[in-house]
Amino acid sequence: MEVMNQYTRLKSLILTFIVYCFALFVAVFFSLQFSSYNQWVVILVAHVAATLVVFLFSKLFNNSSLYDPFWSIAPLPIIIYLSLWPSSGELDYLKILLICIPITFWSIRLTVNWIRRWEGLNEEDFRYINLKKLPFSELVDLFGIHVYPTLQVNLSLLPVYFALSISTAEVNWLLYVSSIFTILAIILETIADEQLIDFKKNKSNYGKTMKTGLWSLSRHPNYLGEVLFWWGLFFMTLSLDFQYWYLFICPLIMNLMFSLITCQMMDKRSLEKRTDYLEYMNSTHQLLLWKSRNRI
Repeated sequence: MEVMNQYTRLKSLILTFIVYCFALFVAVFFSLQFSSYNQWVVILVAHVAATLVVFLFSKLFNNSSLYDPFWSIAPLPIIIYLSLWPSSGELDYLKILLICIPITFWSIRLTVNWIRRWEGLNEEDFRYINLKKLPFSELVDLFGIHVYPTLQVNLSLLPVYFALSISTAEVNWLLYVSSIFTILAIILETIADEQLIDFKKNKSNYGKTMKTGLWSLSRHPNYLGEVLFWWGLFFMTLSLDFQYWYLFICPLIMNLMFSLITCQMMDKRSLEKRTDYLEYMNSTHQLLLWKSRNRI
């Protein structure tokens, strides 16, 4: 049985790799068709085109979890494009390194984490299953599960467009600080994920709530790291030129998505599965790392 599961998982990963290679090919094709437009319009068109490819294959395999790694994989070719072909025509290699190292670290770490925990195309995220039970399930699948997250990531990457492609400001100490902040956010997310993985490895913890380590201070410390990563992208851009202050809306919307949608869906799921979760929920912050308090 274990060998069969490993075979199914490997087959699923290979199929996913092929699908994503095809999605990249389609993205490049569409970007060339719109090459005369503004660079971010080109990126948006390519981003959505690749999303639609993944959506079509997720329908073919009847599993919307095929889209999951898109969140962390798609930003890589985008930042490569912005770094090598900036609209300003100026290549500042130090700036490229300070901005792209955190994003690459985040992309690889999140993708590897997905590979480690994904069981294959026989498994679908419970959130997608529940969403597809809503009226107009096909539209929910297309726009709610695929297109909306793509647009969310696209918007949240917008500050990087200004930092890498538009701004010609020189590197300053604030960019170093912002880059380190972004890396620390990824480390926070990594530690939280590893603590949860170790907790789940212990079979005696089945049906119990993780209440130690970072999870004693926050119900979703991994999501806190993710949110801070997107704020880090904005801070890096702001450190180069304060005129881009209005781009705070980009990480703010991402922040709200996690606070109002993702975290609440996870909380609801945990309340259904764990009898001790209500007490934990009432005494622990949703995202902030803060000492426990009793809200009852």
